[in-house]
Amino acid sequence: MSPRTNEEWTSLIAQKVTEVLADTSEPATSFSTITTPDHAFASGIDHTLLKPDATPAQIDALVDEAVKYRFKSCCVNGVYVNRVVERLKGASSETIACAVIGFPLGASTTAAKAFETRDAITSGAQEIDMVIPIGLLKFKDYANVHTDISFIVQAAAPVPVKVILETVFLTPEEIIAASFISAEAGAAFVKTCTGFSGGGATKEDVKLMWKSVKYKEGQVKVKASAGIRSLDKCLEMFQAGAERIGTSSGAAIMASTAAGEGAY
Repeated sequence: MSPRTNEEWTSLIAQKVTEVLADTSEPATSFSTITTPDHAFASGIDHTLLKPDATPAQIDALVDEAVKYRFKSCCVNGVYVNRVVERLKGASSETIACAVIGFPLGASTTAAKAFETRDAITSGAQEIDMVIPIGLLKFKDYANVHTDISFIVQAAAPVPVKVILETVFLTPEEIIAASFISAEAGAAFVKTCTGFSGGGATKEDVKLMWKSVKYKEGQVKVKASAGIRSLDKCLEMFQAGAERIGTSSGAAIMASTAAGEGAY
């Protein structure tokens, strides 16, 4: 269970909301000044394929593109983690495998998410992207949201966990609350969206998330995902404070096209 009660969380979150909404600072990270799709840019890309009808051949192509452009990771559903890992080994690449957990609803039990996390890591995942229980957050059941995230962080350790907030469903105050709870639970990143609920990442939400976790002094970063299909959109997210981008259009962006063919 969370070491804090809902009443304690509510009080702390109210303070955090006031602090963040009054913060006029501008994000400054190592990615803020990127202007071209170079190696530094590629190191911030999670090359993503999460469609339910993704085939093994499409996953292989995803890995080959990630290796070619030296993306940070290939982000896939659990069924393909081992395939990604084995293909990356064959390519002697520094790209890693990333697995999504409790995806895309976040409504699995904590125990199921923890099992899924351990299974993905056994298969070779080196990063985990989990979805929060969105309904519990909106119901202000903060203690159980914290418990859910904490259990996954513990199950994954030392593998870093990115926490998907699904910002398209959240008010600014709820985004701040979710970011703060995630940071307190030991998340390595807070992430905008799954890409499966309509809408997508916005620079306003990314900046709000950056402000919400900056008190951790670089220990918690921001990942922007969903609807990011062009170089300009990526740069906008980096300038807003993101230090990782989730996109299925990475290869097209690196090839300097205005927009990719991906849907994520």
